Amino acid sequence: MRKLMLLVLVLAGCASRGEFTLAPAGQAVGMPETIFVGTTRAEGTGGFGFGRAETPSFLRYDVAIPADRTPGEVNWPPKTRKPDGSRDFLTLDERRYASAAEFRSALGAAMARRGQTDAVVYVHGFNNTMAEGVYRVAQMHHDLEVPGIAVQYAWPSRGSALGYVYDRDSALFARSGLVELLAQVEAAGATNIVIVAHSMGAFLTMEALRQMVLKDGRGALDRVSGVVLIAPDIDLDVFRSQARDIGPLPQPFVIFGSSSDRVLGLSATLAGSGQRLGNMDGIAEVADLQVTYLDTAAYNTGAGHLNLGENPALLKLFGGITGIDQAFRADARSRVGLLPGLVLTVRHATEIVLAPVGALAEGRRQ
Repeated sequence: MRKLMLLVLVLAGCASRGEFTLAPAGQAVGMPETIFVGTTRAEGTGGFGFGRAETPSFLRYDVAIPADRTPGEVNWPPKTRKPDGSRDFLTLDERRYASAAEFRSALGAAMARRGQTDAVVYVHGFNNTMAEGVYRVAQMHHDLEVPGIAVQYAWPSRGSALGYVYDRDSALFARSGLVELLAQVEAAGATNIVIVAHSMGAFLTMEALRQMVLKDGRGALDRVSGVVLIAPDIDLDVFRSQARDIGPLPQPFVIFGSSSDRVLGLSATLAGSGQRLGNMDGIAEVADLQVTYLDTAAYNTGAGHLNLGENPALLKLFGGITGIDQAFRADARSRVGLLPGLVLTVRHATEIVLAPVGALAEGRRQ
C-alpha cells in the first residue's frame, strides 16, 4: 500500500491539470499551432471526457504558444487572473468535423498549403485529459520545430493518478481507433508518417502496429516512416512479443528512455515485473532488434518521465524530429560527433547514453 500511495503522489505531481481556455477577443497571442485530432473519447456535456466511444470523432484545434516561457513548459492560465496571450497557452479555434471524409479533406488541404506530405501522429500517455494532451502536442511540435502536420490520437485516459488499470484497459480498447486514424492520415495524402508516443501510449502504438500487420500483412506499415517512443511503459517481454509479431520494425525506431525514470520504476513495481522498456539499464534485452535506445538520465526533468518534451537542452538537440532518420542511419562513429553521447552497438540495437558536453569533458580529464 505504501508503494501504491507513492506511485499516486509521483504520477499526480508529474501531470499538470488544465483545461481549454479560449483566447479573449482582440487580444494579441503567440505563435499558432494547428493540431488535428482523432479521438475515441466519449463526448459529454463538458466536452470529451474519459468515457470510451466505439465510433471515433475528428477535430482540429488551433493553439497559441506564448513567447514568454521556457521551452518545454505548458503554461496554463491560472484561476487568479484573466488569460494573457503573452504568457498562456490559449485556444484560438476548435472545429468538429462531421465525418471522417470531412476530416481527411481538411487535413489534405493543410498539407497542400504547406507543400508537404509529412505527418507526425502523437499518442499521449497515462493520466491525460483531452486538453492536456492537445496542449502538450502543441508544445512539443512547436519546441521540437517539427515540419510535418501535427495529428494527435486522443485515447480515453481517465486523467487520474488512480486510473492506471482503467488506462491500461483503455489502451487495449483504443487500438482499432489508432489504426483507423493512421488510415485516415494516409488517405489524406500523407506519404511519410512518423509516430511519436509517450509512456502508456507507446504500448498502445505497438499493439496497433501489431494489429495492422496481423490483419493486412507487413505492407500495412509502408507509410510509417519512423517510430519514436518516449519513456515507453511496456514490459520487456511484452515488447519483444509485439516486435516478433510485427516483424522488421519501421525505421528509424528510436526509444528515448531514462535509466532513472522514477515513474516507470514504480510502474514496474506495481506490475510485479522487472524493468520497463523505457528505463532499461543497458540494451542487452533488445540487442537483437533494430532499435536505437537513448538514455536521457543525465537530462532528467522532475521524475524523468518526459525528458524529450520538457528539457530545453534536449529540445534544442533534437529539433526537427522528422529529420531524425538521417541522424541515426549514419555510421556510428559520425554519430558520436553529432550527439553529445556515447554509442555502443550490440548486434542490431544501438545504445546512446546522452550526457551534457561539460560532463563528457570532465570524464575525459579523469
